[in-house]
Amino acid sequence: MFFKKIPLFMLLLVMFSSCQSIDKAKKQQDGRPNFLFVMVDDQPYDALGIYERYPFLETPNMDRLAKEGANFTNFFVTQSICSPSRASFLTGTYPHIHGVNQNNPHVDPNWEAYPPYTSILQEQGYETAMVGKIHMAHYRGEKHVRPGFDYWFSFIGQGEYFNPEVNENGKEYQEEGYMTDILTDKAIDWLTEKRSENKPFNLCLWHKAVHEPHAPAPRHSDLYENTELPEPPFDMHKENFAGKPEWQRVKAYDSKWKDYQPVDSLPMKSWPIKEQKFKNLLKTLISVDESLGKVLDTLEEMGELDNTVVIFTSDNGYFMGEHTYWDKRIAYESSMRIPMLIRYPELIKPESEVTELCLNIDMAPTLLDLSNNTIPGYMQGESMVPLLDEEKDVDWRDAVMFEYYVDDAYPYAGPDMLAVRTDTLKLVDNFLEDDIDELYDLKNDPGEMNNLIYESKYEDVEKRLRSELEILKEKYKYNPDRDWWLRQVINEK
Repeated sequence: MFFKKIPLFMLLLVMFSSCQSIDKAKKQQDGRPNFLFVMVDDQPYDALGIYERYPFLETPNMDRLAKEGANFTNFFVTQSICSPSRASFLTGTYPHIHGVNQNNPHVDPNWEAYPPYTSILQEQGYETAMVGKIHMAHYRGEKHVRPGFDYWFSFIGQGEYFNPEVNENGKEYQEEGYMTDILTDKAIDWLTEKRSENKPFNLCLWHKAVHEPHAPAPRHSDLYENTELPEPPFDMHKENFAGKPEWQRVKAYDSKWKDYQPVDSLPMKSWPIKEQKFKNLLKTLISVDESLGKVLDTLEEMGELDNTVVIFTSDNGYFMGEHTYWDKRIAYESSMRIPMLIRYPELIKPESEVTELCLNIDMAPTLLDLSNNTIPGYMQGESMVPLLDEEKDVDWRDAVMFEYYVDDAYPYAGPDMLAVRTDTLKLVDNFLEDDIDELYDLKNDPGEMNNLIYESKYEDVEKRLRSELEILKEKYKYNPDRDWWLRQVINEK
């Protein structure tokens, strides 16, 4: 017989190769992609090389995703703080629904009522991993491992950039090195060594970077030292808050907010504002770009890159001197708008641009749609898959709602607020009887410098936007009670 004429090791090699081919064929017939979900903390939406806001900033791997996939140019968060946004990405619901509407060490979302999309993927045969920042309840040990993940590598709260305390599958220990590099190595190790090769996967690589205190990798510490920080677009650094709500002038005093004395406007600050701080943020971003490149290279070597939906985003925006601010939280574009890049050549043409109004609650339904899963009724977002077909006319939302709840730790950062944003307009309701609201014409004033709330010719516009906001409040079951879920969690303890 033929088999007798070839050495045994050759026969085994042929059989092994055949098994690999069969496994790969089964996976291709299955039709379900893998998911790599990369999230940065506090990345400004325009801190990408492709936007050229910072001529010295080079992000070749992020730029690659835009060139080979889709750039979502109007992508927003439902609330611009770490914990609420991350919970919304996972559950597909607003913070007032899932319950995490603060960076509070006591609360997770209501996982039983609103399971993360990863739990649904697990039920359908996906293998899932969380590598990075979760930043919700400060649990220790095995309790720190959240539902929906087969592999867990994370840390409590913000974590540390250097030699951090970590939690791997419930075991706590100190890891030596720089956080971004550690997370990258753990992600690659899971992809190549720890997961099952016969299952599609979902890997969440959620970075600590570039959250303050912005700490670049030592290899990047000398970057940009001899460069000038460009002024923000639309002269937003020239803000004097004339015609703006008084609470914004208080916020402009930052940690010295108690020293504020009521005035109608503030003196303009000279540029640059917080130059070294913002340069450090951009330096810290470079290791994230390197990380992305390493993981993409790994997927390519595995033969899985084109079968993987690669998502790159941030949990919220960040002020880089616009309106003289830093941080995030409130309803200005710099805060609520985030980068969103998606690469998946099976569906997305290179250099695609999606301009529709999208939200972080849309991500979970989108991933479930791409994996051929039914989108559960509790999810409030919409699948963005139809938007990826350039030839399809899609009936999509024409307005989004943004929310913020006052933070007891930073009461000067902003009051409770709701905002409604359309393609060209924005109304911000600050819920303050002794202060004014905001109305911006984004088409003619993209920098949001001119508050039109008292302009008579915009009265009808204001009425229309307030009516739209009421519709969205009802649609998304808005709850003004910030602590409804916190009280329930504390009482149960």
